[in-house]
Amino acid sequence: MSMAPTGTQPSLHASDLAKSPNPIARHYARFRVAERMLLSGHSHQAWPDVGFEGQMEAWTDAAEYVDEKWSRAEAKAERVRRGYAKLLGDREGSIGLAPNTHDLLVKLISALPLQKRPKLVTTDGEFHTIRRQLDRLAEEPWIEIVRVSAQPAGSIAERLVAAADERTAAVLASTILYKNAYVVPNLRAVAERCRAVGAELVLDAYHQINVIPFSLEADGFADAFVTGGGYKYCELGEGNAYLRVPPGRDHLRPIVTGWFSEFAKLTKQVKPGVGYGEGGAKWASATYDPTSHYRGARVLDFFEEQGLTPELLRESYAHQVALLAERFDAQDLDPKRVTRDRSVPLTAIGGFLALESPHSEELKRGLQQRNVQIDIRGTTMRFGPAPYLSDAQIAGAIDALAEAVRAL
Repeated sequence: MSMAPTGTQPSLHASDLAKSPNPIARHYARFRVAERMLLSGHSHQAWPDVGFEGQMEAWTDAAEYVDEKWSRAEAKAERVRRGYAKLLGDREGSIGLAPNTHDLLVKLISALPLQKRPKLVTTDGEFHTIRRQLDRLAEEPWIEIVRVSAQPAGSIAERLVAAADERTAAVLASTILYKNAYVVPNLRAVAERCRAVGAELVLDAYHQINVIPFSLEADGFADAFVTGGGYKYCELGEGNAYLRVPPGRDHLRPIVTGWFSEFAKLTKQVKPGVGYGEGGAKWASATYDPTSHYRGARVLDFFEEQGLTPELLRESYAHQVALLAERFDAQDLDPKRVTRDRSVPLTAIGGFLALESPHSEELKRGLQQRNVQIDIRGTTMRFGPAPYLSDAQIAGAIDALAEAVRAL
């Protein structure tokens, strides 16, 4: 599933992205990234203007080809699959697509041998997609949900290894925690444990792809399921979730299945019983809005044309997070009002900086009044930079925070 670049890659360096004006900000004119400080990058990044062109192309194809548009839509979906496969370093698995990760997670859980292996192992630091669904499953007396602590992040893998046994159907864990961007180390040991006891490993890489380079082979995850999506650091927008399925899983038959799984066989004679499509089609749902794949295909091309590789983005995010932390520390603000966890080195943090404040809601409003957009999760304030922001904008956001704190 390799893919050639769509054009000549410019000689772009991470240091270029720190400049004012940021050299790629002009490609995000519709989101007005040069006019405001959008530090919502860990959640909803701005979309490059080519995404709008993709949306218009989807409309135009529907108007021109009507119900014959689906072959064109499938070509866009295949472009998205190839894009994710490249970002994951996947050469042997298949990529299933869906509007969101929950759709794919439910299908995967429905395919697990839960009658024979009624145990699912996870952490208490997972995003709500996993957290809520497992909360509901835990209400069923025949399913056992084991949650290990996500604190400290550095030893999560050890706790997952200890919890997984021959009764475990799957271990579900994030590679980077969604609440504070802490990198979860040594997940290779979890993969080895899953292999030893016959359990599946399901990794949530939503906060890693396009932040820290990911390699299924180098990281020891060749036989792992991996899920994520394009709403955050990939800038593909909504509707572009994926599930990477490792080779050798042909025996899995999801109970939750949509008719698009047999889309390619509708005009053919099929054997009695419920059949499934090949590769990623096994995990398909039903009729969906293909606009997301038109947009996603254009944005993936844009990233390659601009030379926004995972390696360059890692360097950029590491610089931006360090700048946020250094600027925050220099303000010397009252730690009772706002502080950060300094026990975790900046090198072990992904794409945003988490600050803690009992006044998070009030400070968020104060930042909005000062043209800065972030989000909060309880007392946690997440400052998420992005490659289209300059150093001056990032520093300005922390200066605005200091003003808001002193105005409390």
